[in-house]
Amino acid sequence: MRCATVFGVAASASAVTPVQKVVQLMNGMLEKGKSEKHEEQVQFAAYKQFCDDTSVEKTRAIQEANEEIESLEAVIAKAEADISKLSKEIAQLDEDISVYEGDLKAATKVRKMEHQDYLETHKDYSESVESVDSAIALIKRKMYNKKQGGALVQLAKSPLVSLSDKKVLEAFLATSDVGLDVTAPEAAAYEDHTSGIIEMLEKLKDKFEDKRTELEKEESNSKHAFEMLQQDLTNSISTSKEDRSDKAQQKAKTAQREADAKGDLQDTITSRDDDQSYLSDLVSTCKSKSDDFEARQTLRAQEIEAIEKAVEIISSASVSGAADKHLPSLVQGGASLAQLRSVTKNSNQIRVAAYLHEQGSKLNSRVLSALALRVSEDPFKQVKKMIKDLIVRLLEEANEEAEQKGWCDTELSTNEQTRKEKTEAVESLHSEIDELEASIAKLSKEISELSHQVKELDEAVAKATSIRNAEKEKNTETIKDSKEAQVAVEQALQVLKDFYAKAGEATALVQQPEIFDKPYQGMQGESGGVVGMLEVIQSDFARLETETKASEEQSQAQYDKFVEDSTVDKTAKNKDIEYKSNKKDSETEDLGEAKADLESTQKELDSALRYYEKLKPSCVDAGVSYEERVARRKEEIESLQEALRILNGEDLAFMQDQ
Repeated sequence: MRCATVFGVAASASAVTPVQKVVQLMNGMLEKGKSEKHEEQVQFAAYKQFCDDTSVEKTRAIQEANEEIESLEAVIAKAEADISKLSKEIAQLDEDISVYEGDLKAATKVRKMEHQDYLETHKDYSESVESVDSAIALIKRKMYNKKQGGALVQLAKSPLVSLSDKKVLEAFLATSDVGLDVTAPEAAAYEDHTSGIIEMLEKLKDKFEDKRTELEKEESNSKHAFEMLQQDLTNSISTSKEDRSDKAQQKAKTAQREADAKGDLQDTITSRDDDQSYLSDLVSTCKSKSDDFEARQTLRAQEIEAIEKAVEIISSASVSGAADKHLPSLVQGGASLAQLRSVTKNSNQIRVAAYLHEQGSKLNSRVLSALALRVSEDPFKQVKKMIKDLIVRLLEEANEEAEQKGWCDTELSTNEQTRKEKTEAVESLHSEIDELEASIAKLSKEISELSHQVKELDEAVAKATSIRNAEKEKNTETIKDSKEAQVAVEQALQVLKDFYAKAGEATALVQQPEIFDKPYQGMQGESGGVVGMLEVIQSDFARLETETKASEEQSQAQYDKFVEDSTVDKTAKNKDIEYKSNKKDSETEDLGEAKADLESTQKELDSALRYYEKLKPSCVDAGVSYEERVARRKEEIESLQEALRILNGEDLAFMQDQ
């Protein structure tokens, strides 16, 4: 009896009533609900972190794009203004070149006409001089007659001879008909008649020669003036054409920069709009997910609260006590059934554990291997729940990884395009900067050389001016001294000539001493030598004056030409310096802009590289490819589903194969 009682007490202590079983199930649901609620919180926290990080990154990219757009629009506006300015300057240079070329053409035409007039007039003067020489020679040889009077006839008709001279010539031609056979009285009359004609012809010859010399001097001056004008116009045309060529090249480069900036602007706008669209979609999606999360969390909290309330009610004395009192046999039957089910399921658990272990080894899956260990140790119901939960988790991971893969592909593609574009832009800007720096260095060197040449020209002109002033001062003094010496010599000659002229008229006095054989008339013999020497000295001073004047005129002309040539050369060099300085300033400004663009573009490239490094851990450096992970996860899910079928007794085919 005591044994039976003990046995009954033991059986009663180990029995589980249906109410208790329900409480156990609800407690399991409660734990599962709390666990899933926590997992959901963890999962959403990671997703929210992704939303926040991506939103910040995209917002920053959009802001940088807007700044880049403003910068590019400023570059384009400046390029358009520069192109407009250069177009006007090129048009002005074209007009200047046309005017210069027209002036040069007109000046050349006028110069040809002047030179032709000079040749004709010079020829007339030369022929007139020859005619005069011929007529004088014939008249002096007394061989002149009307038949040989062609030279005088030609002179009488020449427009170069004055009206009075023409009348004298015509009178001579009308009265002259003397040959070689004239008698002595006729010859004397001929000589008297021709002496005036010869004198007139010689004066006319001197006049023609003076006119011809004056004409030659005017021609030389006109030629020199034309050559200076021609050189100035040629230099102006050359400088203008060079300026036009440089401005045309500068305009082409500016247009290319404008086109590049417009292309970059369009690309930046497109990229920004894509980022804005992506950010808008992301914000909307994250907002929707956040709302869903809040609703799910609220629902789960309400579910947990309801289960806890139900457990509290079922565990109360009114329910649990009644079950203990009225349902003992059901508990014992339930216990026996539970034991039977436990025995039945244990064999399935062993088979599932073996199957999962085999699949884990085959697929090299740590998840299946770990699950195999837990299946062999945990209760049957927990095993099924654990497998189902694992399948759900793997499916969720697959979906999340698919979404992550799509996002990674989009971000990596966009980032790669950005890195490629910015790398090309950086390389292009480096090349442009190197080119501009080389050009600026070259221009600086050329400006320095031109400035040195201008300085040398100024020094040469200053030196020439100093030499010219000293030479002019010396020549002026020499001319002055020569004139004064000539006047003094002339006075001395006049004194001597007057004295000896009077002395030559002196006669012997009545009271002259017997010692004198003849009257004293001065040192007439010696005086002749002295007077001759004085006359030579006077002529030497006159020649010195003439030669000094000629030398002074020649030196002054050479100096004037040198100064004029130096002025033209200096003007051309100063224009070249001004042009090159303006070009240097423009390229220096372009260099500053290029460096600023390089700095901005380099920052964008560095930002893209940093973002790429940030993407690599989650999108690139996974170790195993996405396709391999998908295939392995698929096999893991299939293995877990097969394990569930084994646990549920749906593995008839598996049993037959065994």
